[in-house]
Amino acid sequence: MGEANRRKTTGQPGYDRAGRRRLGWLAIAVAVVIAIVAGLVLMTQPPEKTSEALPVAATEAEPFPVHLDRFGVSVGAEDAPVVVREFADYQCPACGRFADASRRLKEEYVAAGKVRFVFFDLPLRQHQNAMPAAMAARCAGDQDGYWAMHDALFAKQGEWSGTSKPVDMFSRYASEQGLDERRFRRCMTTELHREDIEASVQVAQQMRVLSTPTVLVDNIQLTRPGWGQLSAVVERELAAAE
Repeated sequence: MGEANRRKTTGQPGYDRAGRRRLGWLAIAVAVVIAIVAGLVLMTQPPEKTSEALPVAATEAEPFPVHLDRFGVSVGAEDAPVVVREFADYQCPACGRFADASRRLKEEYVAAGKVRFVFFDLPLRQHQNAMPAAMAARCAGDQDGYWAMHDALFAKQGEWSGTSKPVDMFSRYASEQGLDERRFRRCMTTELHREDIEASVQVAQQMRVLSTPTVLVDNIQLTRPGWGQLSAVVERELAAAE
């Protein structure tokens, strides 16, 4: 029966081979979209603290040498049962994305006395403003403004990453935060904290940290740095410490 006769007989359009092929491709496209959406949902859901997918300490891993924490900048109770350490570069885009997770960590766990957070500077050579940014945070710290500058540097990363005058831009940030701009600028231009930052880099080398951000919960390295995995591992380690 031809197409015209089929329409006359049934009142419905028929489907030729091309039509069937189009329907087949449409079905495949819909299936692919569903699979992608399902995968994204699974990836963004925080894992359970008992999940076998969570990272664990490497076999025969030694505890992190606590005496090295003095080369980083820490916040939180000294006797907190869990310590989170981050090795990061202020100009690193992935570090910028992790900044929201570290901020939540400070708000929800550090403030409650459950976690101590230690930030280690690891400015990478390919990032021309990473070292000035690290110095900006340390110089702000001389005026009790370390964490405010730390958060601002990550929040405004896209603004200063390509600047040719980092000292001027960071001095403006310092002024906006109510710091003494003259004192801050002097700290920056004299590179007062370069040795402190280089000592932090040496810790990273000693611990064989090769990329940023590298995040450790006690001696457990996160495989997917982000709030989901970070909070789940912290909860698991807090439960184990009780």
